[in-house]
Amino acid sequence: MAEGIAKAELGSSGAAPPTTGGAAAAAEAKSRTPYVQEKVNIGTGPPGSKIRWFRSKSNEPRFINTVTFDSKDDDSPTLVMVHGYGASQGFFFRNYDALASRFRVIAIDQLGWGGSSRPDFTCKSTEETEAWFIDSFEEWRKAKNLSNFILLGHSFGGYVAAKYALKHPEHVQHLILVGPAGFSSEAEAKSEWLTRFRATWKGAILSHLWESNFTPQKLIRGLGPWGPHLVRRYTSARFGSYSSGTTLTEEESRLLTDYVYHTLAAKASGELCLKHIFSFGAFARSPLLHSASEWKVPTTFIYGFQDWMNYQGAQEARKNMKVPCEIIRVPQGGHFVFIDNPSAFHSAMFYACRRFLSPDPDSESLPEGLSSA
Repeated sequence: MAEGIAKAELGSSGAAPPTTGGAAAAAEAKSRTPYVQEKVNIGTGPPGSKIRWFRSKSNEPRFINTVTFDSKDDDSPTLVMVHGYGASQGFFFRNYDALASRFRVIAIDQLGWGGSSRPDFTCKSTEETEAWFIDSFEEWRKAKNLSNFILLGHSFGGYVAAKYALKHPEHVQHLILVGPAGFSSEAEAKSEWLTRFRATWKGAILSHLWESNFTPQKLIRGLGPWGPHLVRRYTSARFGSYSSGTTLTEEESRLLTDYVYHTLAAKASGELCLKHIFSFGAFARSPLLHSASEWKVPTTFIYGFQDWMNYQGAQEARKNMKVPCEIIRVPQGGHFVFIDNPSAFHSAMFYACRRFLSPDPDSESLPEGLSSA
């Protein structure tokens, strides 16, 4: 399908790649590295699979919005970045320049999010929903003719990246999971608090909304002209909480708010995966912990110190893994550690990938300020 790739040579524009039309997004977040933006054709569904990207009258092919930052060094390893739930590749706007100094960086919008196609989402089970994301990513990989890459996934993107690496380990050199979702089930988490909360009227309402697939994005759309104000309050509070001293500028904050709003307010598609992948409380229906013994790819977990995702799930998984695995914690960072403390996050990334970047990886020590778990 490589012939289906339409390339747009954008050059050094001084802007981070836009993901949704009109939301020139996180925009112009001051990327100095030239990049290429592509709409990568993934067809109408994976060959031989019952899972299609859509069940509608349209037979038009679907595409994955892709940006590539080429390193100055032709021998640089390839790093593929996968965003989390309700996000898109523009959320990595503070990382592209630094990472592109050592990697060929490719970031995507998952199918149904950001600037990628947003087909009708009609998956009816966890298995179908996982296939929607895993198989569309595999068709994208084929179209890009990629193999032997480092795969990074954040949050829900970490869940997808891990499931992909379990199914297609031959293509992944190293797996980096940043605050990944989906390691534990509700039973394993011994969530007495959730049982108690469900028994309250608030818990009963929220649980019903979850099982009805009511998403945060539906709320934003329903608020109409008040939606941007709510998003502005969220981004201002969320991305200023764990600052490393390099706080978002007023312009960055405005552009990020605009970007987030347009991403959330666009047609519902991939967001509707939520109830099929997670039960109420964000516990996985098909926990990655159960697959730890099947892991075939060396893995690094990265968590911010204040990440609400629990790194103990990674520690439990590591006990059953038969491949190298390390857990790195980054100070002054929450769930979006790559925005909260980009410099320390980049140090963690370079250390995690030392065997691809350093002529003597065994001599590398954990950078100051970071900690192992």
